[in-house]
Amino acid sequence: MSRLSDTVLSMLGAVVLRARPLHGGDLSEVQLLELSDGRHVVAKTGPLAAAEAAMLRAIRDAGAPAPEVLGAAGDLLLMEALEETGASTAGWQALGHALRQLHSATGPHYGWAEDYAFGPVAIPNAPLENWVDFWARRRLLADPSALPRDLRLRVEALCARLPDLLPAAPPASLLHGDLWSGNVLFSGSQAYLIDPACYWGHGEVDLAMLHLFGAPPAAFHDAYGQLLPGHEGRLPIYQLWPALVHLRLFGASYGSMVEARLQALGF
Repeated sequence: MSRLSDTVLSMLGAVVLRARPLHGGDLSEVQLLELSDGRHVVAKTGPLAAAEAAMLRAIRDAGAPAPEVLGAAGDLLLMEALEETGASTAGWQALGHALRQLHSATGPHYGWAEDYAFGPVAIPNAPLENWVDFWARRRLLADPSALPRDLRLRVEALCARLPDLLPAAPPASLLHGDLWSGNVLFSGSQAYLIDPACYWGHGEVDLAMLHLFGAPPAAFHDAYGQLLPGHEGRLPIYQLWPALVHLRLFGASYGSMVEARLQALGF
């Protein structure tokens, strides 16, 4: 732990007394540090620490709750430690308000200032002006050679139909980008957004991801507010990309998730 201790000392001016692993972080190491000045901080180690720090700051600048970034250097990100209490009705309501606030921040294009990645799966973010083009070229077919041929052909057929299925110019909202329930930290009546993969895009993308592994309760939906007509039909299109990512990261066990979305769309 000497390298970690030296970095924390240089960044925060305190010595690491104890460290214990925290749950989560499939693609990175996360620890809770107890410091000599009495503070507890979260240390996350990974190759994109600076990029994640910028995303957390962007979320907070938009007025949505996220952990405060205490510092980032090399592959280390230091954040404030938040007490995790589990989901409650008030917490889900807070998440609905937080996500609506996040999506009220808009950018000049679709994409982000730099690319990102989920482990070995690259996430290209080079800006585009047309949302349909972005979803096809930067998401569903970002790396067609990584897909089995039969699956690639079906995704290509879907992408050819996207102009009829997606809006060309929805508001370029600030997205969390990987918003499943495990990337929400519920603390009392508050909900904090963690582990972001931010970019500017259609707000329904975050909602689709949040429904990928189960539906949030009515308190969330009531707080987030009304969605535009046709959102149900867009849901499997937006869920297909994280399903493809899971297939690439974790293997054939996620094939049924991909298949279900393609079948729902008629491909």
